[in-house]
Amino acid sequence: MAGPLLARPVMVDSAAGTAGRAAIAIARQTGTSIVIADAPIASRRVPPIRGQMEPEEAAQRLAQAAGGRAVRAGSAGWRIVAMPKSSQAARARRAGQRHAPSAAPASAPVQRLEPAEIVVSASKQDAMLSEFAGHVTIIEGEDIALGGIGGTERISERIATVSSTHLGSGRNKLFIRGIADSSFTGPTQATVGQYLGDLRLSYNAPDPDLRLSDLERVEVLEGPQGTLYGAGSLGGIIRLVPNAPELGVVAGSAQIGGSLTQHGAGGVDASAMANLPLLGDSAALRMTLDAATQGGYIDKPLLGMENVNRTNILGGRASMRVELAPEWTVDLIGVAQTIEADDSQYADRDGPPLVRSSQVVEGSKADYRHGQVVVSGWLGDIRLRSTTGVASQDLRERYDATLPESGPRLFVQTNNTEMIANETRIWQPLGERIGWLAGFSFTHNTTRLTRALEAASLVENTTGVTNTVDETALYGEVRVALVEGLIASAGGRYTHSRLGGAPENVSELVSAMLRQETAKRSEKAFLPSASLLARLGTKDSLFVRYQESFRPGGLAVEGILVTRFDNDHTSTFELGVRHGQSGSGPFDLVASLSYTRWTDIQADFIDSEGLPSTANVGDGNVWSASLTGGVQLAPGLRVEGGLVFNHSTVDNSDLTKILERMCEQDLSPEYRQSVERWAQTVMTQVPNIARFSGRLGLDYRRPIGSSLELTARGWASYVGKSRLGVGPELGDLQGDYLDSGATVRIGSASRGLTLSVTNIADVEGNRFALGTPFAVSREQVTPLRPRTIRLGFDAVF
Repeated sequence: MAGPLLARPVMVDSAAGTAGRAAIAIARQTGTSIVIADAPIASRRVPPIRGQMEPEEAAQRLAQAAGGRAVRAGSAGWRIVAMPKSSQAARARRAGQRHAPSAAPASAPVQRLEPAEIVVSASKQDAMLSEFAGHVTIIEGEDIALGGIGGTERISERIATVSSTHLGSGRNKLFIRGIADSSFTGPTQATVGQYLGDLRLSYNAPDPDLRLSDLERVEVLEGPQGTLYGAGSLGGIIRLVPNAPELGVVAGSAQIGGSLTQHGAGGVDASAMANLPLLGDSAALRMTLDAATQGGYIDKPLLGMENVNRTNILGGRASMRVELAPEWTVDLIGVAQTIEADDSQYADRDGPPLVRSSQVVEGSKADYRHGQVVVSGWLGDIRLRSTTGVASQDLRERYDATLPESGPRLFVQTNNTEMIANETRIWQPLGERIGWLAGFSFTHNTTRLTRALEAASLVENTTGVTNTVDETALYGEVRVALVEGLIASAGGRYTHSRLGGAPENVSELVSAMLRQETAKRSEKAFLPSASLLARLGTKDSLFVRYQESFRPGGLAVEGILVTRFDNDHTSTFELGVRHGQSGSGPFDLVASLSYTRWTDIQADFIDSEGLPSTANVGDGNVWSASLTGGVQLAPGLRVEGGLVFNHSTVDNSDLTKILERMCEQDLSPEYRQSVERWAQTVMTQVPNIARFSGRLGLDYRRPIGSSLELTARGWASYVGKSRLGVGPELGDLQGDYLDSGATVRIGSASRGLTLSVTNIADVEGNRFALGTPFAVSREQVTPLRPRTIRLGFDAVF
């Protein structure tokens, strides 16, 4: 019986750490025996070993990572022993290993195996990529960190379907595919869910733009993910997976770099990581620290200032892992970051390049804090993971609100968000026949939006609003192998949301008038999902899926009043085909076509007071087609690319009522004409999503001598035309520009020099067509950061 049992693939999941601890975990998961009698090998650090594989392959991968070789010991066991020195030398010449902080020591080079099949941990039940019905993109952490630590822009640079509003670091909204609502960060949830591990980063606040430092990987799931992730995942989710503390290992890494921006100022960035064992080998602490100052490039001649928009970023993360028992761990994770922009990053549309004719300083400050406790382990063959956490996000923005022929005036908006959340789930990965998942989640979130107008020594508070939500959900999914090569799944999520809120800075009379609007209320939603995947061979699969998602309603400010908006809902059908996996083999390809019906769309618009407001603007249809793939042209040379096409329409529009309210408050003929002109031209288009976008990337690696390697990576992306938002004031075009970048690294696995260039062609472009939401001086553009050159050094200890 031992032979057939050992030949059956099983799910293997061992964390980074020492080879000895990994051997214990893999032996338990595979039902075998793995012995490492050689103490130096047992103490070597190894990266995570994950995937569905036969026990023999798991043992071989562990031996490879530890710099040894696996020798069979009986019918159900292996011994990992040291390699002969002659074999080590020969394998060192063939290794050509990639730079990776968790790689085996240089003294123990190893032979490459075929890459293990990718595990999609964002599936919440460890689904293999070849068995996952959906479009997922995985970016390895070492690829993101090449050329210096960045933020969310590193994701949008590599994935054509991910886009951003480019308001500024810590203020952006992210979109995936053709699901976008508006450009401002009001009371609505984003259409993309962002997660650190299993806990969302925020509920209805902008992208905190965390530094993507010391990550194992980033996973992007496209299309609605309501069953697994609940509210706020209409377009998909972005999941950051940090490197876990490594037990029994002392390790560190660091990067430092300096940059020069053409037409602007210089900058400096630095990042460091340390991993330290605690309590012997039963606990470990891992810490990261990131700091950057990004040079400005916008001039304000009316203030006599140049390069005004310098941005300073300081952040860090600390994680502690405690091993309670074999296969049972507790992780404590804390994150903090502050982003301070001295001024805005937009310029006059028709003026000199990179110049803004403003008489005020429009800076912003974004503070983010996050903490979570994660308990995970095994109950027999069942896995359990429970995550409880808190998040706090404070954003203060300043906009030019100067009226014609009057003194300088500022519009100041402050958004404070507090969230408490828990998710607990149990699951069993798909084996020979069935895999399943069951979970519970709870979220409490409070957001307070306040506004004020500041002129000289006068401060006038304007209407604000507080939104509260308590969201409880039960969800589950079952995956069944119907026959060999055919996998079906079905799932559902039941959500109960309790909504509340109150106006801010209004009179008692107005508050009494709004009591009906702000009364507490409940919303219920059931989000079903289903999929079918057919494996057409070892590398090919075809899938079809159906998924739903929603966002709860809330309260918004319109003029001096507070109005209610309802929840919106998406239903998506998707058909896709996949060949191979990215970065593995001579050729890989993923193509998908999706149709989304979007009802009661929540979107922001500019009211007659010149301020952003939120309402349901109608129902819509979104078609999206994407094609991504890669080709290995020669040893070490790989080309990757992606194309995205989106087509959207809005019907049954509720905007007529909104326009009537706006015209009632502003009866000028010019305003009415702008409303009518906008309604005839852009009323039926979902904003902020380009009809066409594309990306082309190149990756080249070549050994230099016996210990050095040359790594070169270049990319170019085109962002097509789109509309800024909903309403007559937001109908201008944006986009239609080409961005590009390149990074070259020369070094070993432990030391290296990098040279990077972004915006190679020094394109000005227009990433976002509105700088201030106020109803004056709207002829603005947001140019790309001009050509920037960075020289950096990185080291692993």
